[in-house]
Amino acid sequence: MTQQKPICQLCGTDQNITFHHLIPRTCHKNKWFRKNFSREDMRTRGVDVCRRCHSFIHQQHSEKHLGRELNTLEKILADEQLKPFIEWAKKHR
Repeated sequence: MTQQKPICQLCGTDQNITFHHLIPRTCHKNKWFRKNFSREDMRTRGVDVCRRCHSFIHQQHSEKHLGRELNTLEKILADEQLKPFIEWAKKHR
C-alpha cells in the first residue's frame, strides 16, 4: 500500500509540508501547559501545514496564545485573524 503525500490541513497544497505543534515547543516547560496537557500530548498534538501557512500562523500570534487558545485544528480554522489568509491560500496553492 502506498503512503499518501501529506497535504496542508489549512490550504490543501502538497508543497513544503511541515509539522505545526499545536502546543509550541517553547511552552512545554511552562507550568500552566504542564498542568493542562500531558507531555505526550504536547509532543504529538499537531497538524501538517505548508511552510507558507505555518509562517503566517506564527507571524499573527505569540507562542503562548497559540498553545492556550489555538491548540486544535478547528480553533485555527475559526480564528478571525487567520481565516482571510487561509481562504486566500486555498485559491493560490
